[in-house]
Amino acid sequence: PLVSIDFEAHLMVVDPDLLIPRYIEAGCSTILVHAEACTHLHRTLATIADLGATPAVALNPHTPPEAISQVRGLLGMVLVMTVNPGFGGQAFIVSMNDKIAQVKSLIGSRKIDIQVDGGITAATTKAVTAAGANVLVAGSSIFNGDNPSAYAANIAAIRGASAL
Repeated sequence: PLVSIDFEAHLMVVDPDLLIPRYIEAGCSTILVHAEACTHLHRTLATIADLGATPAVALNPHTPPEAISQVRGLLGMVLVMTVNPGFGGQAFIVSMNDKIAQVKSLIGSRKIDIQVDGGITAATTKAVTAAGANVLVAGSSIFNGDNPSAYAANIAAIRGASAL
């Protein structure tokens, strides 16, 4: 209640259903769950929506885009992981550009954001946005180093490289 920005929670956990209500109570407006972590993905996404948040699915690099084909109507966002989850600073997996395009095709004209996370830099931004991503998560490429005054320049470089 002290801020006027939206919060999202990326629940990179084994059983997200146990945590979803707590994150929504804490003020998260979007909840991302991994398709492979949900026993009943449709039920999990419906619960998120019923609790008043935007449901979203994260797809690890090995998870096929078709994992969202039967839940598209519930989604507000799909996150294509462009590295294997675990730690920051990993190199972008180039084959994920094709996966982003496949997700875009599966979504069709629906108003569903496509987010990418992992290895996002000024050098990878143009390809992921051209493939269909419209929300970028960048950590190491922005906050790398000890110079906070460089953060704005790093963000500007990513925005300037976008195909949006």
